[in-house]
Amino acid sequence: MRVSASTLSLTVADVDASRDFLCTHLGYQVAMADDGVCSLTRDDAAVDVVLLRRGTQVLPTGRRDREAGGLVLTLTVTGLAAEEARLRAAGAPVTTPPGQEFLRERPFRLTDPNGVVVQLVERAVTAPDGGGHESPAALRVIVPSPDDVTVSPNATMTGLAAPSRGSAELSTWTVVMEAGATGPEHSVDREQVWTVTAGALAVTCDGRTEQVPAGHTFILPPGLVRRVHAPQHAEAHVSMRADGVASVPGTEGTRELPWAR
Repeated sequence: MRVSASTLSLTVADVDASRDFLCTHLGYQVAMADDGVCSLTRDDAAVDVVLLRRGTQVLPTGRRDREAGGLVLTLTVTGLAAEEARLRAAGAPVTTPPGQEFLRERPFRLTDPNGVVVQLVERAVTAPDGGGHESPAALRVIVPSPDDVTVSPNATMTGLAAPSRGSAELSTWTVVMEAGATGPEHSVDREQVWTVTAGALAVTCDGRTEQVPAGHTFILPPGLVRRVHAPQHAEAHVSMRADGVASVPGTEGTRELPWAR
């Protein structure tokens, strides 16, 4: 047997409420809708969901009034910490925060208006420690996704290692700048190490400008005002301590670097 798709049917009192919850907070899209029924899907490996209004005639006799309240729909995701921050900021109905690992997974729960529990989990990568116990793995592989990409008017940053993606101390990301693009003047309170991997960058730091071609690395000390310009299409790899924040001259406060969190 080969399974080509999976669908979960949920009987609920209010189809529209569950539809709006799944589309607004969890990225589902309506594939089909009719009176008392709605089919939802995503572009990835998530299970498709069919919402059926309680009492609808397509349900088996004797089960038409049984609702799915309390049922748990579990989705295994990457970047769970970032998802928690996004969902809390959006006012999603969080009912259980990420807690203790269970069966090598970190759970996080939401409850929809019909009582259906949606659980997001991120698997904890572990490896045997030689004594029959589990210990933190020595290797973690990070696969960038579209959710890790930040596009600004001057550059595109793709987050790699970061606390939300499993690192404890360092953040790394790539930067792509088109020819003629110039980043804003700013400073960062942590040292940054840049390696230009394509093209070239003109870097001004503390009043000094250096032309840095592909294959060369430059170090930006913490706290100094810098500006990065791309005289041609350029790409770079950046690393920094994970807790760094940026400041802009003439403005108050600091700004987080979302691709490094």
